[in-house]
Amino acid sequence: MSKPWDAKLAYYLILPLKNTPITPNHLTTIRLITGVLGSGFIAYSAFTQNSFLLANIGAFLFIFSAFFDHTDGELARLTGKFSKWGHNYDLISDAIVLISLFLSTGIATIKSNLGMGALPMSFIASISVSGIFYLMNDLELKLGKEAARQPNFAGLEAEDILYLFPLVTLFNSLESFLIAAAIGSPIFAIYVIWDYQKTLKKQEKK
Repeated sequence: MSKPWDAKLAYYLILPLKNTPITPNHLTTIRLITGVLGSGFIAYSAFTQNSFLLANIGAFLFIFSAFFDHTDGELARLTGKFSKWGHNYDLISDAIVLISLFLSTGIATIKSNLGMGALPMSFIASISVSGIFYLMNDLELKLGKEAARQPNFAGLEAEDILYLFPLVTLFNSLESFLIAAAIGSPIFAIYVIWDYQKTLKKQEKK
């Protein structure tokens, strides 16, 4: 399966780091910090007069973090600096960034038509994403990385839709985004559970 476009771009961007003291874990940390910081901007945006500006800064920090998520793996492959701890650190960081995004969106939309209902919706999305990450990680541990790899079409993966997140803040659509996440993430989690069980059963028959 060919690499997605963002992984290819990340590879060329980190080539100058090959013979430097920078490790994949350093890049994972940058991904984690920028993702959580972006979520912080989004959450805080609802409580300030500069809400539009802060929400958009948060959105661009988030997509920077989403892109940067590919750099640690590319540097690890380029330098051979693999470690189980680093792999787990990367997975945990992915989960934290996405969960913080949903929770911050819930906080940011409390003053919308959703009211306090925004918080349980953000929890539903967060729990669903946590479950998805757990199952994908478990599948990878049992059957290898290829078994848990996302399908891609013309270099695009399902997660690439997150690169459109700045459009959500640009058009003041955090409320709609949260509703879609609260509905869509549990549905996708159910699909992942079904696919997880199907994949394991298929492997048992071999």
